[in-house]
Amino acid sequence: MKFELFIALRYLLTKREHSFISVISLMSVLGVGLGVAALIVVMSVMSGFSTEFRDKLLGLSSHVIAGVTGGAMRNYEAQMDKVARVPGVSGVTPIIYAEVMLSRAGAPKGVILRGIDPASAKAVLAVHKDMVYGSMEDLEKPADVPGILLGSELAARMGVGLGSTVNVLTPSLRGSAVGFTPKVKIFQVVGVFKTHMYEYDSSSAFVSLGAAQEMLGFKPDSALYLDVRLHDPDEAPRIGEEITRALGGMPYYTRTWVDMNGNIFAALKLEKAGLFVVLLMIVLVGSFSIITSLVLLVMEKTRDIAILMSMGAQADTIRRIFLLQGCIIGAVGTVMGYALGIGLALTIKHFQFIKLPADVYPMDTIPVLLNWVDLVGIGVTAFGLCFLSTLYPASKAASLKPVEALRHD
Repeated sequence: MKFELFIALRYLLTKREHSFISVISLMSVLGVGLGVAALIVVMSVMSGFSTEFRDKLLGLSSHVIAGVTGGAMRNYEAQMDKVARVPGVSGVTPIIYAEVMLSRAGAPKGVILRGIDPASAKAVLAVHKDMVYGSMEDLEKPADVPGILLGSELAARMGVGLGSTVNVLTPSLRGSAVGFTPKVKIFQVVGVFKTHMYEYDSSSAFVSLGAAQEMLGFKPDSALYLDVRLHDPDEAPRIGEEITRALGGMPYYTRTWVDMNGNIFAALKLEKAGLFVVLLMIVLVGSFSIITSLVLLVMEKTRDIAILMSMGAQADTIRRIFLLQGCIIGAVGTVMGYALGIGLALTIKHFQFIKLPADVYPMDTIPVLLNWVDLVGIGVTAFGLCFLSTLYPASKAASLKPVEALRHD
């Protein structure tokens, strides 16, 4: 064991004349530990929330959409083949999107209606995994009345279930004896899905692509745009440009999930950064306590420092002794914070005892994700603050003059 480490541990572990200094050192360790633990728990929750929200959002929509400026995409099957050949694309499906009114023996409810091709939609959308009743394939079963899938909240609000019929009012107007009236088509509920995202479950419905084409006046070979799913969602901006080139450029265009939801994820990142700075103040308070405890220790050990210097110890040796003391306090506090923070985060993740209101958040329990980048960043930052806190006391100890220190002894 090196001389400096031996002296540093001896100063930390042996009983001192002034127990007040030991209490301050203990408070320093606890302050650093609690700060690190709070950072780990909050950052893991924020990372889990962002990841869960992104997965939910991308499970309900696509990573990239490809469309035609000013209208519908004709001959969409040929365009699907071109997009599917782009490296990084894992699935493509045509879709028709419209805002319609749904009614059943009462006031109408505005919903987002999507016409999909169940065969190819499974490779892009995750709705088939969220089915509570029925299945996506039921949309294309031969029947006198076409089928429709409703979100669970929407179905509950309208009081419908499997086999019930609903009226869909489209914005397309048709002439009649009393003027222009919206088109009305009857659909039978063949499935109910629940994504645990309240806004989506309360305002979304799916029909087959053919039914949407007929109801909204699209040609049989037309779709509003193509939904594209990628192997890596983070590659969406680059692959979106490749898809545009594969389709031949203008009038074709692409938009990525980053373009469509960038503000939401930017706000989440900003909130996470703000919480990190606020909670870092706890670690900073602990590091200030290290300064206090080391300064008091230097004052208590002035005679010992002078004796060590008179025996040949260099100023750098004295400096390293107190640097090691501060680093040991910081390391112990950081390790304790890791144990407490990771343990608490895993407990929250495993038992899920903290519930969230489903009509406010896109999930009903607190999500937790322990990201190794966050963990390393928290540990390095906390230990760095503790190290910086030792510089002044260590320099003060190294600058002592043995003659001045022993003059009155």
